[in-house]
Amino acid sequence: MLKFFLILFLLSVEKLFAIDFTKRYDDYFRKYSKRYFGVGFDWQVFKAQSIAESGLNPEAKSGVGAIGLMQLMPSTFKDVQSANPAFTNIDDPKWNIAAGILYDRQLWKQWDDERDLENHLNFIFGSYNAGLGTIRNAEKIATKKNLDGKQWKHIEEIAPSVPKWRHEETLNYVKRIKEYHESLKK
Repeated sequence: MLKFFLILFLLSVEKLFAIDFTKRYDDYFRKYSKRYFGVGFDWQVFKAQSIAESGLNPEAKSGVGAIGLMQLMPSTFKDVQSANPAFTNIDDPKWNIAAGILYDRQLWKQWDDERDLENHLNFIFGSYNAGLGTIRNAEKIATKKNLDGKQWKHIEEIAPSVPKWRHEETLNYVKRIKEYHESLKK
């Protein structure tokens, strides 16, 4: 009987920590989403991105050197930091999130406004993962094949023909962000 109650206690503690985990860093995602994308922008999309990037692990480090919750390359952080000296430390979750969302904003501005919101987000997340040049190249190839290069579904279609692009990684990344975002909205 004691074993049964112990198991129940451990399960309830696990649920408590799971609830805390889902709220973790929400204030930062809200604040910097509002600052860089405006009031009313769905901040959870950036949290979903962070989940796809690092599993919300502030100590995550990739094999290529990306760091933190938003898996920023140190060079990207330095570029963002040069215009924002308050972003003091890539290892600090607050500044990692702020820099990641600001970098998303910079990518957002690189894509024209003729895309609907979903496509616009797909293009910025694709660029975040694969690099802006790679996704621009994919857009050009789609257009040459008489496809609408502004539609992510056409980028997915031509992805295997884009040279030097690990397209499966990027396409899965964008898909995972959508899935995590849907889960967060529930």
